[in-house]
Amino acid sequence: MTKSSNLSQYLGKDMHCACGRVHSTKLKKIDIEEGALSRLPEHIKEFGYKNVFMVCDVNTFAAAGEAAERELAGAGIRHYTLVLPEKELVPDEQAVGKVMEAYEKGTDLILAVGSGTLNDLCKFVSFQLELPYMILATAPSMDGFVSVGAALIHNHVKTTYQAHVPEAVIGDPAVLSAAPMEMIVAGLGDILGKYTCLVDWKMAHLIEGEYYCETIDKMVKESIEIVVEESEGIKNRDRNAVKHLMEALVLSGVAMSFIGNSRPASGSEHHLSHYWEMKFQMEGKKPILHGIKVGVGMIAVTKMYEMLKEEHPDFAAAAKRQPDYESWKKKVCDCYEDAAPGILELEEECHKNSVENRNKRLQVMEEKWPEICALIEKEIPSHRDMEKMMASLGEPVNPHQIGISSEMVKDAVILAKEVRNRFTILQVLWDLGLLETYAQKIADYFDTEQETDQG
Repeated sequence: MTKSSNLSQYLGKDMHCACGRVHSTKLKKIDIEEGALSRLPEHIKEFGYKNVFMVCDVNTFAAAGEAAERELAGAGIRHYTLVLPEKELVPDEQAVGKVMEAYEKGTDLILAVGSGTLNDLCKFVSFQLELPYMILATAPSMDGFVSVGAALIHNHVKTTYQAHVPEAVIGDPAVLSAAPMEMIVAGLGDILGKYTCLVDWKMAHLIEGEYYCETIDKMVKESIEIVVEESEGIKNRDRNAVKHLMEALVLSGVAMSFIGNSRPASGSEHHLSHYWEMKFQMEGKKPILHGIKVGVGMIAVTKMYEMLKEEHPDFAAAAKRQPDYESWKKKVCDCYEDAAPGILELEEECHKNSVENRNKRLQVMEEKWPEICALIEKEIPSHRDMEKMMASLGEPVNPHQIGISSEMVKDAVILAKEVRNRFTILQVLWDLGLLETYAQKIADYFDTEQETDQG
């Protein structure tokens, strides 16, 4: 029997943790049960809201927005609705502007009806307007429902802005299980990415002394366990399995809200995804769902971790190596194009690629190398096992399946770490002088070595 997460245990209280911090979330209500859509007015009235601004796109209006309007009207709750016309909504400045323009004074609640993009838009706008918001989820496609950050595209760069969590997450399994299958497997991919991001986090703790919490680590691992156990049911759109997937995504989001950033749920696999997303946008290509890209990124990162475990680094030689910053800067400008100034500015602020900071890290790395290898051995799953499970669900396991070229794979491995000031395996490879070698090896793996029945 599947282990179902008791999400309510995390709500409405302070959790005094063994890590020394007090964890809490401002999320007040979770309803991921049959009939949740019909209880929407009840949840809104419970918090005393009287004038609701509902935001959908054409897809989510059909999936749940129209029914939500009927429920609100039947309950006598005053509301007005914005249906964004784009079928492929991009969370950029224009989309934010449309939501802000439609907002009416006197509104006391913003209700997002949708998944990732609409949640981020409403999270950001409601935070700017100092209004609460709720999310009526239409697909279990990503884990950012209750994170404190809003991921938007600004000046062509994927940027996470400080925001707030929703007051309530409402997800009716009847609606969630009817979502497009690619959105359901995207949620699965987003959760499977936690395998690598948690190891990235522990590496950052070992090498840079970054804050780490074992309790939050266990919460995220629980979300992985739930999803792996339910993978067959998810494939068959079983409502109970999809409900558990949604619970796992919310649990992962609660973990993020506990520490105030996405560290427990987003690492190198997400950075690869962000890079590919930005390149697709620059080239005018149809966007690929975030969790689909994260799943492919996770395969690449598990493969890199498996290779790293077998390395016997020459730390002295790595410390003497002089990075070619001019070549690096040229590659950043060539690949990031209009986004390059923001990338270069981030490096100017944090100096993560400086020789001084690199050599400090190499000293610690050399001392802790056996511990690092043991961590990889214990916590990184077999990339082949991951491929088999994902392929059985029809989820892409090779970047070429989603229109990502070999060149874009290599460039992502080399440059994706510049998207965030966050320590991951990609920074380890830079420090050791292995990044370009690994980029070529990963591209070759996807080109010719991956088993054909999975690629």
